[in-house]
Amino acid sequence: MSHTRIAFIGAGNMASSLIGGLLAQGVQASLICASARSAETRTRIATEHGIEVFEDNARAIENADVVVLGVKPQGMKDLCLALRPVLKPQQLVISVAAGITSASMTQWLGARPIVRCMPNTPSLLRQGASGLFANDQVNTVQREQAEQLLSAVGLALWLDNEQQLEAVTAVSGSGPAYFFLLIEAMTAAGEQLGLPHDVAARLTLQTALGAAHMAVASDVDASVLRRRVTSPSGTTEAAIKTFQAGGFEALVQQALTAAARRSAELAEQLGN
Repeated sequence: MSHTRIAFIGAGNMASSLIGGLLAQGVQASLICASARSAETRTRIATEHGIEVFEDNARAIENADVVVLGVKPQGMKDLCLALRPVLKPQQLVISVAAGITSASMTQWLGARPIVRCMPNTPSLLRQGASGLFANDQVNTVQREQAEQLLSAVGLALWLDNEQQLEAVTAVSGSGPAYFFLLIEAMTAAGEQLGLPHDVAARLTLQTALGAAHMAVASDVDASVLRRRVTSPSGTTEAAIKTFQAGGFEALVQQALTAAARRSAELAEQLGN
């Protein structure tokens, strides 16, 4: 990425986190620019990151090798149709908009190299997880550019087919909310057992953080880690058996299936 020129169209939180991640990895600010309709946003991005920011999208992408489309899914069709006359054939387009398929983007932009990615909100802290899919027009160099761009804010994994992005949406895209829900529930249960709210909340958060670190650092599967801390007839086993008796695993499967199904529905609606 040391010579790759990148333009961000839309300078919201995700774009800002990607810009910050690239700068932290040593990419020069002179290679990055952005566009935003809001004067307030333009001032904030320019001040925070020291990059050039434009009001006009066409000016922003004029000299770019990679164009990152960071607008909301509902605005993607109009943006693509507006960019189509000014995009150059060799420019790589990366979309971070959920639910917009590469087929829809090709319909709006014409045949060109397109990478779809599904990052999640922890990318704002550079602890994200992203799935990436490239269409047939993307070459090896452009794949490397896309991977390095998303790796600037966390884990970036390539997918074999585009439909898998629906599963990525269900697992990691929506996933942070599942853990937040568990944190809420554990904190509330801790309170009901007699802990002050702040104590229950801090213990729950630190436990979640510690467990995640252990799982990431370990060379064994999460199921093995669970069994290691579940002593026979102990307190952990009593809790785990209660989870399982309530259909915990099946409920998680149902929830993620519902999220993936909704992702497919939104893709169909937004792609028209």
